[in-house]
Amino acid sequence: MNSTIVWMIIGMGVVTYLPRLLPFVLLGGVELPSFWQGVLKNVPYAVLGALIIPDVFFVQDDLWFGVIGFAAAVITAWLGANVMIVVLAAVAALSLYSLFV
Repeated sequence: MNSTIVWMIIGMGVVTYLPRLLPFVLLGGVELPSFWQGVLKNVPYAVLGALIIPDVFFVQDDLWFGVIGFAAAVITAWLGANVMIVVLAAVAALSLYSLFV
């Protein structure tokens, strides 16, 4: 294997790992205020919404496909499920919809 590729892979690993390690090391023993805990708790849902909502409006074949997936994700998130359950609920709803259409 070319040494340039090896160094590139190592560099990508460091660049990926460093942003995850620094907050853990720097804020390991720090208790964040409740406001910031609430903000950080909602970040996964905000990211999920940013990923899902644009695709709802740009579904080419069947607009209902996007609407049903979006509705399943919103309802599941509203009930307080974690992000993985929200995604799985949307996939399950769209799988059921695909079976009947």
